[in-house]
Amino acid sequence: QVYLVESGGGLVQAGGSLRLSCAASGRTASVYAMGWFRQGPGKEREFVGRIGLSGGFPIYADSVKGRFAISRDNAKKTVYLQMHDLKPEDTALYYCASTPTRLDYQEAGSYDYWGQGTQVTVSS
Repeated sequence: QVYLVESGGGLVQAGGSLRLSCAASGRTASVYAMGWFRQGPGKEREFVGRIGLSGGFPIYADSVKGRFAISRDNAKKTVYLQMHDLKPEDTALYYCASTPTRLDYQEAGSYDYWGQGTQVTVSS
């Protein structure tokens, strides 16, 4: 079992920044990579980005490329999602998730453990 807890969400004006954190505990040795997903109101859950815990480089969805950055602190077992130039369309519940595989990293079904989510609201 892997336990994931997100934090750092909140209300921000368009153009602002936020940093989300995802702290992992439990059987983290089984985790190959961590992903960030989001689900906006009335929308399906979508891939935001992913970072390998064994040396893989971050990968981003086109919608956030150049604005969002994922990093990790393995000593703290924490992954971060730094978000800049936020837009109202970034409003969503943001989830982190872990996967034991390098395959299909954009597919939510490839991730086996999920956090509870943290809400990000961007006002115009």
